[in-house]
Amino acid sequence: MDIMNLAKGMLAEKLGGDSDAVGDVMNSLLGDGDKADLGSLVSGLKSKGLGDVASSWLGDGANQAISADQLKNALGSEKISAAAAKLGADEGTLLSGLSEALPQLVDKASSGGSLLESVGGVGGLAGMAKKLF
Repeated sequence: MDIMNLAKGMLAEKLGGDSDAVGDVMNSLLGDGDKADLGSLVSGLKSKGLGDVASSWLGDGANQAISADQLKNALGSEKISAAAAKLGADEGTLLSGLSEALPQLVDKASSGGSLLESVGGVGGLAGMAKKLF
């Protein structure tokens, strides 16, 4: 089972929902709708002033917590509202589940502090850089 499936399962359990629907929502919240983009998530957190939090997830040490409010601000309240509605969940429960799952997801996907493999190697990193510039 891959890391994303573990995160979907954790969140689905928290929300009492279907892991496929949760996966769709995670892909739309964290990516382009087809696939979650953890590199963009980390970049977005850094741009919202949460660089220390995001960096802790990348390292091998302890992961700093992210609050529901910080996560809502970073991902956008409209996206959170739409995701909660799609899952038939309240925003607070969704944010609580995401705040537990995302640090673990990024941590596991970034063994040794690098997201290189999870973004598709050097080619994926180049694609991510194109988005930034």
